[in-house]
Amino acid sequence: MQTIIFLLIAFLISIFSVLLYFNTKKNRLSLLLSGECPTCKQKTKTFFDKNSNTTFTHEIISSRVLKDHGCSGVKEVEFSCSNCGLKEIHPINSSSYCN
Repeated sequence: MQTIIFLLIAFLISIFSVLLYFNTKKNRLSLLLSGECPTCKQKTKTFFDKNSNTTFTHEIISSRVLKDHGCSGVKEVEFSCSNCGLKEIHPINSSSYCN
């Protein structure tokens, strides 16, 4: 009886840990897509020049496509932070359609 209870508890812990992993990964991706670093919490810097009435922005997060798997595949994108040096790779669904 103790073995069954232990196995049930171990199974539930493993299920919740997998769900927590996917939830944190989704939250980190949404932060990266919005332009905020999930590690150092820096956001896009905006400067305004009063002399020329121009707004300048300095992006903290830069992204580049590593692999593009075609029309129905996913894109593997590398996000890097210029402030803390964070580099993460996330798959992103491509929304293009094949003709």
